Amino acid sequence: MLFLGFSAGLPFLLVFSTLNARLADVGVDTATIGFFSWLGITYSIKVFWAPVVDRLRLPVLDALFGKRRSWILLAQAGIATGLFLMASVDALAAPETLALCGLLVAFSSATQDVAIDAYRIEIAQERLQAALAATYIFGYRLALLVAGAGALYLAEFWSWQVSYQVMAALVGVGALTVLVIREPEVNHFAAAEDIAGQVEEEARKRGHLPRGLARFTGWFYAAVAGPFVDFFRRYRELAVVILLLVAVYRISDIAMGVMANPFYLDFMGFSKTQVADVTKVFGFFMTIVGSMVGGVLVVRYGVRRILLAGAIMTAGTNLLFVLLAQQPPNLATLAVVVSADNLSGGIANVALIAWLSSMTSASFTATQYALFSSLMTLPGKFLGGFSGMVVAGFGYAEFFLIAGLMGIPAILLVLYLMRNGARLDSLAPAKN
Repeated sequence: MLFLGFSAGLPFLLVFSTLNARLADVGVDTATIGFFSWLGITYSIKVFWAPVVDRLRLPVLDALFGKRRSWILLAQAGIATGLFLMASVDALAAPETLALCGLLVAFSSATQDVAIDAYRIEIAQERLQAALAATYIFGYRLALLVAGAGALYLAEFWSWQVSYQVMAALVGVGALTVLVIREPEVNHFAAAEDIAGQVEEEARKRGHLPRGLARFTGWFYAAVAGPFVDFFRRYRELAVVILLLVAVYRISDIAMGVMANPFYLDFMGFSKTQVADVTKVFGFFMTIVGSMVGGVLVVRYGVRRILLAGAIMTAGTNLLFVLLAQQPPNLATLAVVVSADNLSGGIANVALIAWLSSMTSASFTATQYALFSSLMTLPGKFLGGFSGMVVAGFGYAEFFLIAGLMGIPAILLVLYLMRNGARLDSLAPAKN
């Protein structure tokens, strides 16, 4: 999971901030750079093609490597190809071509995320999911350093072409990992085949469809509707509460993060170097520590208790920023607050990933987890768009207070689910 996490994190910045730095460095206008941010939409809508990853067996590759590993390898091939093409494209002369190559990388990267998440959930028992998630996050964060600072160093001392070629070569880390790991021993098709058979039978009887078209109708319904039918049928009215918690759990954290850098630079007056030292160095290590601690705590005390602790800590650290906004600038105080924020974020993130992983069905792992992962970021990103208006109208201290209060619904929903813990456990799907 360490190396698969590295493979998942590597392409992310190469189609975001690192790509933006490349475009600005060669003189691409800011309006065009802004349009490149649309590449990130692929990560938020991956749930739409996750059913294909769940249900389609890749010709030849599936027989050689199995369903999960074959999809990961195919996605990695797309990432490496896209990065290699991006290395050779003149960003100033052909921005459209660069955007198409970036789209190949982003689409393949989002597909790889779907397949790796499914692999992680299926390869081990629920009690180990937090440890796997913590190790995955560690590898992901290391990849962000390589694709961020590492790519910039390569571009500075050699060129952007060399930088992206090296990044394309590093995709081999994930590919080699896939070649040596084993395929999960999970029945991916049991429930889906049952649904497909029922729909096929009904389509032939009521719709008088030809056999081939009826079979495709059953397959398509099982692939697209099956994961959602399975989820709502299994959890009934608790399904709505679960989805609400997924949607609001990270709102406080994401909304606050939008205004973090402007707060450090414009309001507090810290230099770019000081902000980079504190947020990158302390932030990186404290997130890793938080992830590891979260993994241990989940194994020791159970996922729902740590889910509650993570929600409380995330909201609480936002209140620390309220105090920070009312104090004169002090680098040591900033380091303490940022460290606490990243520590709590690491614990909360591991607990959330482990909890979501425990609720996916083996027959629809990729699609159901893609639904969760898309839902847990979209509301926060949407509300984060209004954060500048709140700061302009009220101020930073008030904004951080509001961001902290936005964490209360998550705390209440976790408490409600804890009261229904026995029922949730009885409804949880078997993974093997």
